[in-house]
Amino acid sequence: MQVIEMNNEKRRPRRGQKPRPNPQRAPREAGVAARRAPARAPVETGPFAEMGIDPRINANLAPMGLNAPTPIQAQAIPHIVQGIDLLGLAQTGTGKTAAFSLPMLTRLLAHGRKPDPRSCRALILAPTRELATQIAASVEGFAEGTPIRAFRVVGGASINVQMQRIERGVDVLIATPGRLIDLLDRRALDLSKTEYLVLDEADQMLDIGFIHALRRIARELPAKRQTLLFSATMPKLMEELASTYLKNPEKVQVNPPGQAAEKIEQGVHFVNQGDKATLLAEYMSKHPGELAIVFGRTKYGSEKLAKLLDKWGFSVAAIHGNKSQGQRERALAAFREGKTQVLVATDVAARGLDIPQVAHVYNFDLPNVPENYVHRIGRTARAGRDGRAVAFCAPGEIGELRAIEKAMKSKIPVIGGEAPAEEKPAPRSRGRGGAPRARPGGEAAPRKRPARRPSRRPKSQQQNA
Repeated sequence: MQVIEMNNEKRRPRRGQKPRPNPQRAPREAGVAARRAPARAPVETGPFAEMGIDPRINANLAPMGLNAPTPIQAQAIPHIVQGIDLLGLAQTGTGKTAAFSLPMLTRLLAHGRKPDPRSCRALILAPTRELATQIAASVEGFAEGTPIRAFRVVGGASINVQMQRIERGVDVLIATPGRLIDLLDRRALDLSKTEYLVLDEADQMLDIGFIHALRRIARELPAKRQTLLFSATMPKLMEELASTYLKNPEKVQVNPPGQAAEKIEQGVHFVNQGDKATLLAEYMSKHPGELAIVFGRTKYGSEKLAKLLDKWGFSVAAIHGNKSQGQRERALAAFREGKTQVLVATDVAARGLDIPQVAHVYNFDLPNVPENYVHRIGRTARAGRDGRAVAFCAPGEIGELRAIEKAMKSKIPVIGGEAPAEEKPAPRSRGRGGAPRARPGGEAAPRKRPARRPSRRPKSQQQNA
């Protein structure tokens, strides 16, 4: 009895309330209440209502900051509400999640039925855990106060817990392709009754190597469904994917594929590889308190850079493939809340991140895939804000820079450093069968490799060899 009295004394009841008889259950009950908040009064007016969005969903938009549709939403929503397949080409930060979620939820409510066990009514595929998490949070916010329930399944979390939840059936399932295949292999999920399919950041799923997983998923889906495919770029493999999934789709486009958002101020600074970290610190010191994402090419390099910046006194976190799901989520939460100002990330880990407060993107290493540059800098200038993207280009990255500029069909302004010479050595001409051609005097070139003479060879030639 003394223990109970002490516990009751420590638990301070709210004003006008009595203590709960079983306080150990309070967190769980509070959690349920938070997920199932009372419905707001339906809103039957406004620009989204005019496009056919359900009044119950429309009531949640203004509190979430959605007062007027973005261009991609204005173009896509009317087609999706009518049940038409859609191919949407738009950069990140243009409002794609609402563009496909609002009309999809409206149709789910209009054709209301409970999902069958081990099935989902709508399936949303995303390339990364972080993007899947963001989409799930948005869908839950849009559907608040309605019978629609969303559930996320990604790697790094208990698949047994996920299987138990799916056993009851899910309205909207948000998944990464890898974890979805795991569930299909275990026969824990049946996609034969899925009514709606959304592929978000589809080009990134192809870059990661999910093409075989996507083909397998396509075989599990019913022929009669509505499919929405969104991508920032349109490579040839994407055309094949679109032909596999879409039937007579409408095509909407905001920015030309491969082009960056207009509000991003871009620049390239030429610098030696070994001086990049110091230069990065100088740039970030000029903008204290502003959120910045730094992109590295490898997991090891990104982690090493994050530790160096931390040593220099910057508030920094890192996300990459070697981090656990919990570590990545905690790092992102701290970054969103402004507890850390710098996020060092790899391409895969940062895809789809939607953090409107990001003011700067630094390409510490230029990407090998030109399209990834557009995705990287798309992390800034979101939600109508301005942003700045700076690329650090070492002498050995000139090829990557020119490939990026060719893909975007525009030059990136030089804001610092001196561009190195871009002289390409003439390729060695060879005859048939791989044999060296004859010299001008008729003497065949020797097959033996010439002896090394480092002492007589200029240093610049050694570097260019």
